[in-house]
Amino acid sequence: MPLEIGIVAPPTADAVGRLEDLGVDSLWVGGHLASPNPSPEPLMWLARLVEQTRRTVVGTATLVLPWYMPSVVAKQLADIDRASGGRVVVGVGAGGEYVDDFAAAGVPIAERFSRLDESIDLLRRFWNREAVSHDGRHFRYDGLRIRPAPAQDGGPPIVVTGRKPSAMRRAARRGDGWMPYLYSAERYAASVRTINSTAEDLERSLDSFRWMAYVMVAVDDRPATARDDAAAFLGGTYNQDFSEFVDRVAVTGNLDQVTEGLRAFVDAGARHLVLLPCTVTTGVSVVPWLPELLIRLRESRVVD
Repeated sequence: MPLEIGIVAPPTADAVGRLEDLGVDSLWVGGHLASPNPSPEPLMWLARLVEQTRRTVVGTATLVLPWYMPSVVAKQLADIDRASGGRVVVGVGAGGEYVDDFAAAGVPIAERFSRLDESIDLLRRFWNREAVSHDGRHFRYDGLRIRPAPAQDGGPPIVVTGRKPSAMRRAARRGDGWMPYLYSAERYAASVRTINSTAEDLERSLDSFRWMAYVMVAVDDRPATARDDAAAFLGGTYNQDFSEFVDRVAVTGNLDQVTEGLRAFVDAGARHLVLLPCTVTTGVSVVPWLPELLIRLRESRVVD
């Protein structure tokens, strides 16, 4: 099957259209409620992205599910999926980088993991057209039904994001896919082994599982400049110094080096790469090296 390539969506309709014209397979949005870095709320951005696209899969990377009431977010995502004609994929995570996000949502940050697990299960029940009765740790419903249902039967795929073993276990137990970030190809391969082993212990088939990777990328004819760009971009995003270990969490270099670095993720088991260009032009236009990189990656084929 062909390798699928996605990219983090730029904020303007013109740039989104250019990416869709290039033939990217997917476009992705994230966001926060009250982080130090100004950003959209992810569901608002996702709804806007649906109206800016025609055929491309659109998704969240990442929707921090613990911020939301499951019934409300189930309704929002069902409506967005219907508006898209069934093109939505929902990447979900626990968050935790910014305490103020949880303060804004009125949710204790210590409850983020248990809320995430309970919410994933509730989303699927709401999307299956059933009247949901539930008495859980965080949420209670008595015969509540969400209508109309999503366009996709059973609702959009739920892809678990994250980095730690608990996220891998969540993906194996509850997810329709796995999309880690700030990973090396070697670490990705190890996560694939862990998830497969966990699923085997649970006697769960992963035949339709989505093996995805969210990869930070910087390209420059001068490899040292690409590396410095990625370190600066990530340092500004996460408010820490990435200069010593950027090689472990991003793919950088000239076009040949980046192509090989991304192919290493395919060799490790990834079947859908979501690229975040680490450049000041991200979100403004299509970065100049992207068309050639897409051509090179499309030459890669995944053999079952």
